[in-house]
Amino acid sequence: MTTRPPVSAPDPVTTTESTSERSGLQAGLRSRHLSMIAIGGVIGAGLFVGSGSGIAAAGPGILVSYLLVGILVVLVMRMLGEMAAANPTSGSFSAYADRALGRWAGFTIGWLYWFFWVVVLAVEATAGAKILAGWIPAVPQWGWALIVMVVLTATNLASVSSYGEFEFWFAGIKVVAIAAFIVIGGLAIFGLLPGSDHPASGFSNLTAHGGFLPNGPGAILTGILMVVFSFMGSEIVTLAAGETADPRGAVTKATNSVIWRIAVFYLGSILVVVSLLRWDDPAILKDGSYVAALDSIGIPHAGQIMNAIVLTSVLSCLNSGLYTASRMAFSLGRRNDAPASFARTTGRGVPQAAILASVVFGFIAVGFNYLWPDTVFQFLLNSSGAIALFVWLVICFSQLRMRKTLQRESPEKLVVRMWLYPYLTWLTIAMITFVLGYMLTDTAEGGGRDQVVLSTLVAAGVVAFALVRARLARKVRQDDVVPS
Repeated sequence: MTTRPPVSAPDPVTTTESTSERSGLQAGLRSRHLSMIAIGGVIGAGLFVGSGSGIAAAGPGILVSYLLVGILVVLVMRMLGEMAAANPTSGSFSAYADRALGRWAGFTIGWLYWFFWVVVLAVEATAGAKILAGWIPAVPQWGWALIVMVVLTATNLASVSSYGEFEFWFAGIKVVAIAAFIVIGGLAIFGLLPGSDHPASGFSNLTAHGGFLPNGPGAILTGILMVVFSFMGSEIVTLAAGETADPRGAVTKATNSVIWRIAVFYLGSILVVVSLLRWDDPAILKDGSYVAALDSIGIPHAGQIMNAIVLTSVLSCLNSGLYTASRMAFSLGRRNDAPASFARTTGRGVPQAAILASVVFGFIAVGFNYLWPDTVFQFLLNSSGAIALFVWLVICFSQLRMRKTLQRESPEKLVVRMWLYPYLTWLTIAMITFVLGYMLTDTAEGGGRDQVVLSTLVAAGVVAFALVRARLARKVRQDDVVPS
């Protein structure tokens, strides 16, 4: 028998994309860029906009909800950090799933993650357009959405350093804003803020109005469903690390710092809100938790200040969303799981086709948001709603397999190790599975059940396509075997 060797994707972990030079990308991100990308990844607009609903549902107990989800994210990031530090790649968890679980897994989670960020592009572009149209109503909302998408597309097309520089400043503004909020709010809590007539209540609001859990312990679980998706984006740093001069060092530093980032930015700022205000203050839902807190201590123009910060968060999410979607498409192209053009880069190391394809679908989704917001676009939202949790599950199962492989083949690459392996990994899997199961009890229209069911159906469809595709590829390889 003689054979013609089939064209197949190289091993994504051992032979491709381990450095930016080998993948066609360029090491254009500096350490300060990656530090801010890591910080910005866990500070989304959802923290500023969505926290009010969580406080109204769970009272001060929302702190426990944030703490539990924060612990979950820390554990997932530790697992991802272990794999990424050993094998930095622009495909991150998709490439690791490819090797650890099979080609179908890498293909499926890669395309689902790309789909998630394309939908996020439309959501954030619309949110930013609403704020800008409120400031300058002469330009219609769709015009602002078009402008911000075009500007950030041009930024990503220019070079990876342009993306990094924009994200550095976007994230920097968010960090300064939250740090200032915590300091100013902390002073007001104890009556030390000059010029404020806010009573020095200390932490009495945590228990004074119906107790720490005014709606019962079950409200903590409701709060978890409301806050879990505001943490999505923390994994972006592991994709970006492949375009730095020292990917392994960058990933190690970023994953080691995730604990304090979540503790300060999420728990710290929410603690200030629920300490300054009683949890059932109507202003929390009416104006938003952060605006209500600033108003309560006499900060002038609090609403406009917060709108500016939210706009910065939206632009940051748009910028990172386009970057993330394009790099995932690029990685899929490298592994022959997407059109080959996605894997080609310009002279500046930019995957131009992957960026343009991502933004085109983003524009289409924006159009759906304006034309059919309650039907087509709502379907897109629901069908991508649980993908974040699917991604985390895949990271867990990939780490279980990859750890054994690394210990056997390259133990020196385990510079970041998951704590109490494999017990904490299995505990994390159980926690994520529980959250998905609890989402099924949320029967409101567009609620948790709709998101889990539709996301599962979409995922099943992609898995089926991946398996059929793999079977056809095997058949082609068998047909390539010809008699000697």
